[in-house]
Amino acid sequence: MTSQVSSPAEQADGTDGSDAAVVGEQRKPGGTKDVRRLDRVIIRFAGDSGDGMQLTGDRFTSETASFGNDLSTLPNFPAEIRAPAGTLPGVSSFQLHFADHDILTPGDAPNVLVAMNPAALKANIEDVPRGAEIIVNTDEFTKRAMQKVGYAASPLEDGSLDGYQIHPVPLTTLTVEALKDFDLTRKEAERSKNMFALGLLSWMYHRPTEGTEKFLKSKFAKKPDIAAANIAAFRAGWNFGETTEDFAVSYEVAPAAKAFPVGTYRNISGNLALSYGLVSAARQADLPLFLGSYPITPASDILHELSKHKNFGVRTFQAEDEIAGIGAALGAAFGGSLAVTTTSGPGVALKSETIGLAVSLELPLLVIDIQRGGPSTGLPTKTEQADLLQAMFGRNGEAPVPIVAPRTPADCFDAALEAARIALMYRTPVMLLSDGYLANGSEPWRIPELDELPDLTVQFAQGPNHTLEDGSEVFWPYKRDPQTLARPWAVPGTPGLEHRIGGIEKQDGTGNISYDPANHDFMVRTRQAKIDGIDVPDVEVDDPHEARTLVLGWGSTYGPITAAVRRLRAAGEPIAQAHLRHLNPFPKNLGAVLKRYDKVVIPEMNLGQLATLIRARYLVDAHSYNQVNGMPFKAEQLASALKEAIDG
Repeated sequence: MTSQVSSPAEQADGTDGSDAAVVGEQRKPGGTKDVRRLDRVIIRFAGDSGDGMQLTGDRFTSETASFGNDLSTLPNFPAEIRAPAGTLPGVSSFQLHFADHDILTPGDAPNVLVAMNPAALKANIEDVPRGAEIIVNTDEFTKRAMQKVGYAASPLEDGSLDGYQIHPVPLTTLTVEALKDFDLTRKEAERSKNMFALGLLSWMYHRPTEGTEKFLKSKFAKKPDIAAANIAAFRAGWNFGETTEDFAVSYEVAPAAKAFPVGTYRNISGNLALSYGLVSAARQADLPLFLGSYPITPASDILHELSKHKNFGVRTFQAEDEIAGIGAALGAAFGGSLAVTTTSGPGVALKSETIGLAVSLELPLLVIDIQRGGPSTGLPTKTEQADLLQAMFGRNGEAPVPIVAPRTPADCFDAALEAARIALMYRTPVMLLSDGYLANGSEPWRIPELDELPDLTVQFAQGPNHTLEDGSEVFWPYKRDPQTLARPWAVPGTPGLEHRIGGIEKQDGTGNISYDPANHDFMVRTRQAKIDGIDVPDVEVDDPHEARTLVLGWGSTYGPITAAVRRLRAAGEPIAQAHLRHLNPFPKNLGAVLKRYDKVVIPEMNLGQLATLIRARYLVDAHSYNQVNGMPFKAEQLASALKEAIDG
């Protein structure tokens, strides 16, 4: 369920387009303004990084979710805590796509841009299609502010915006006027202009208001005057939309009643879904959950969230660095916990030796990598899929680990459960590859019933498991389950189960230190066989028209790829689609699937890492379509590339 806006021709197929289709129009009872019904809308809030755009977008999203629309979001903000005010690098934006039916991406282009200053306008105008609405805070369009971003003349006056529906609104002045009866300085009052803008947009799109007012009262519970001021600004924005002549039309987007199976839903981000998935996995396994982590963007929210759930047996440890974080987590795994460490690409590099140690010790450990742009520090707040080869091979020696990748923000919940299943059943560290787009984006999520969750119960070793030639019974820490090749999990302190641990090669069975070449060869091949033998579902192929071209994806490209496929099929183009959750091992039927098609196209937010693996493993001439600009694919862009592949 991700999103974008469709044209009337695309509406019936639910494909993601770029224009909201008008599906009805009526006069508002008792009023003079028109109300137009749309099937979908894309709104982008943009302003200085101190203007509260992320909060504004989050509140609009929450009210939209409670209203029942399908939705998808794309927060986009600078890495600096406070970039220089009024500059292009300091622009923060939040894009929301909501609809009355199932959608797949946050949208290619906004139908409405709210620009809080000249920098926000200039940074985003190229994405705004002609005819779209632009709400501009005219108070910020001073000569100095415009010169700072390279405007020689005011774009509001030089005719450069004639192709758009411009709504000039003095947001700052109106907010200060609305709060004149509050004991606030002008600067303090100006901070509420984002709430004025939120109120105006809430009126334009008939969003509920009770939740936002309740949120403001809670957020500023210790500062009731500030809470009251923000609520007053929010109501003033609503009233301005109701009374001003500049906004003659408001819009309705009906709930997406037919898009969702019956159930209880909430809006959820990828990181929050991952957190809930980890807690659920620990409960289903009847194990304590331990997180050893070091804060790093964009993974830190998982640490923040899990620290709130001590009542569910969750213990969080904020370490002094990445290596200490995973070291503590591995120790917790040895001690019998469901152990997790969270990080991004730079942290995975630092954790690599300990991941190798976990491979050698054969202990369950979840390594969650919320990918971002690299190399090195790279682009902390931008998204990328460039850690796949690091996850596959980024350790010394032969140290294979399973890899799982969620496809949408809500799917992060199920991916966490699946990663835990593999780790616990096969006694192995597991890499889970999410990314910044999934982590910060959000969509509706159906809260599962308890009986829908998998049983992850594990059995710890309780006593001897091997009989020596002299008849004595002993415990062999590396005696394996014949089905899974997993070794027993012995909790320290269990009488009679004492055994050595460490990174030096183990002797098969006994776990004693071994330098024997034949034993090392056997252990390397056994550890690989364990990963190769993991039971994963077959990859499913969506191919209603027996196409000759297959588009194969993984991770967060699911939404844009599916939206692009819908567009092509609506235009009569046959194309098949498959999406991988399990990247190591690959599904057993993947090779046969690939060989059914003349062409295989793999879109990735990297320079072709999955394509490299596919070409090497299956000798398939897979074609890469790559993007590494820190942003997710656009559906239109992908559709054009796939059309070229079909025709080529």
